[in-house]
Amino acid sequence: MKKNGHDATGHRPYGPPAVPYRPAPGMPPGLNVAALRDLTAAPGASPPLPALPARPAFHLLVAVRSGALSCSLDFTAHTAEPGDWLWIHPGQVLDSLRTTSDGDGTALIFPTGFLGEVAHRAIREAEHAPSRLIRPDAPRQETLLRLLDVLAAEHRDLVGLPLESHLETLRSLLSVIVMRLAHLVDPHRQGRSGSDELFDRFRRAVEEDFTRTHRLESYAARLGYSPRTITRATRQARGCGAKQYIDDRVLLEAKRLLIYTSLPQNTIGKRIGFTHPTAFSAFFRHRTGMTPSEFRTLTRA
Repeated sequence: MKKNGHDATGHRPYGPPAVPYRPAPGMPPGLNVAALRDLTAAPGASPPLPALPARPAFHLLVAVRSGALSCSLDFTAHTAEPGDWLWIHPGQVLDSLRTTSDGDGTALIFPTGFLGEVAHRAIREAEHAPSRLIRPDAPRQETLLRLLDVLAAEHRDLVGLPLESHLETLRSLLSVIVMRLAHLVDPHRQGRSGSDELFDRFRRAVEEDFTRTHRLESYAARLGYSPRTITRATRQARGCGAKQYIDDRVLLEAKRLLIYTSLPQNTIGKRIGFTHPTAFSAFFRHRTGMTPSEFRTLTRA
C-alpha cells in the first residue's frame, strides 16, 4: 500500500478512514464533552475531527440549543434545530458537518464500551433507527438538558472526586441520557420482547455476513428460525421485511464503495457478495433506478 492511500493499481480501496476514539487532552478516558462550535471548527480543534468524509468509531451525540447543525450521514442529509438531538453511531460515514454562525450546543463523544450493559442494550435498540434526529417534547427536553448540564459540570470537575468515582459519575449520568434518548427513538417499544431479541441477533448476523450471502434462508438456518419468523421480527422492529433489510445493508455498502473509493465496479460487486458483475449491476439498478456507473458519475459531478 502506498502512503497516499492508493494501492499498487492506483485505486483507493478502503473508503473513508475509521477515526478511533481519543480522550481529550488532560481529561480522563471514556467521555469527551465539547461545545458545538469546537466540534465543527477546523481540523486540529478539540476534540479533533479529521478532514471529512470519515467513519467515527465512537458515538457522537449532539444537543442543539440555538442555530442549526447540518450534516450528511450515509448519503442522508440531516438538519438539527434548537431542541433537537443528533445521534451519530460508530461506523457511519460522516460526509459533512456544519453549523450556522449562531449555532450553539453540546457534543458528547464516547466509545460504546464506556457504558454498562443496560445502556449498551438500549443503544443496540436505537442504532438502526431510520432517523438520526431525535426531537423530544418540551418537558422531556427540559429534563434532558438539565441532565446534560450536570454531566458537563461533573466532566469539568476533575478534583471533586477520586478518578474512579469521577468516571462512575460520568458513566451514570451519560447512561440516563442515552437510555432516555433511545426510548424516544421509538417510544412504543416498552421493554424487550422475544421479537426484539431475534431481530437484534439477525441484525448482527447480517452485519457479519452480508458480504458473503444475501439469502434470508442462510440467516434463518444460522439462527435456527424460519424465514417467516425472522421477517415478522424484522417488520415489527424496522417496519420492513427481512430480505429488504439485507438488501438495504448491501446497497448502503455499495454506495459507500462507489463514492468513496475508486475501485472498479466488478471489484465492488465481488466485495459485497456478487459473483457476477451483471448481477451486481441488476441489483443496483433495481434498487436505485440507475447503474452503479451512473450513480458514481452523478454523485461525483
